[in-house]
Amino acid sequence: MLSSLLLPAIVFLLASSSVAGVMVVAFYPRVVKASAYRHRFERIAAVPERQRGKRPEEDVRDRRRSVEKTLREIEAKHEANARKGRKPALAGRIRQAGLQWSTKTYSLISAAAALVTWGVMLFLGFGMLVAGGFAIAGGLLLPHVYVNAKRKSRFARFASEFPNAVDVIVRGLKAGLPMPDCLRVIAAEAQEPVKGEFVTIAQDQTLGIPVDEAVQRMCERIPLPEANFFAIVIAIQTRTGGSLAEALGNLSKVLRERKKMKAKIKAMSAEAKSSAGIIGALPFFVAGAVYLTSPDYMALLFTTLTGKLVLAGCGLWMSAGIFVMRKMINFDF
Repeated sequence: MLSSLLLPAIVFLLASSSVAGVMVVAFYPRVVKASAYRHRFERIAAVPERQRGKRPEEDVRDRRRSVEKTLREIEAKHEANARKGRKPALAGRIRQAGLQWSTKTYSLISAAAALVTWGVMLFLGFGMLVAGGFAIAGGLLLPHVYVNAKRKSRFARFASEFPNAVDVIVRGLKAGLPMPDCLRVIAAEAQEPVKGEFVTIAQDQTLGIPVDEAVQRMCERIPLPEANFFAIVIAIQTRTGGSLAEALGNLSKVLRERKKMKAKIKAMSAEAKSSAGIIGALPFFVAGAVYLTSPDYMALLFTTLTGKLVLAGCGLWMSAGIFVMRKMINFDF
């Protein structure tokens, strides 16, 4: 009798346990997940008001630390490059000058300049040895001076046009355009050499290079403070966030103020430069006038040893005076 009552009870318990196990397996993960979400929401809701008030200050402090870290990294990189003290290689200087020359083309131009200088010296009546010395100097110096002049002129045009490009980026960002599209607008609409540099940046981005690294490469191709400022702003915004339009707007104001200061310095030093030019050219005009009126009197400077020594001394003193005046009227800022 007892066994007949116990057996159904055992079967009922086993069946209930099986059903309960199936229910637990089916619904327990959802219940636990919901409980975890509820606990998380409760912890967030339980944050004290004083901690909530400190969060904006902590965010500002963290962003400031991030900006300082980025600036230290950039400054350390520039100091390392300055310690190396390496001037750009010949190919880099040609690229910075905007010339489509190769090193082989530069060598051929140097050889042609040497031959032309040698022929001119022979035509003027100098001997073979003197003409050979002038030919070596001409072959080495004339292409170098030409490349440096083109490089300086290109840098000046870039510095003059670059603030307009920054303004285009600011207006594009305020209108809702992304940064790559703003760079492409400059690459299509700006004037050279800014256009060519931003075309290179757009091509680098097409290859998958980040915008801050692409801009840093432009800074290496155009070693100017304006390009360096632009690269620093982009690097800081990429790492720390913030309003890029506002930062570039401030940069545009700084660049335009630098441009105004440069024009003001040029205007203020124009009188000194004119005086230096007159003082430097006056001895040659006086010597030419004396030679026209009394050629025998001036011929002693070219035919006697004493006259040649006097000419050499005058040349050295004139060079020293021109160098000093150049240093006095040139401003670096």
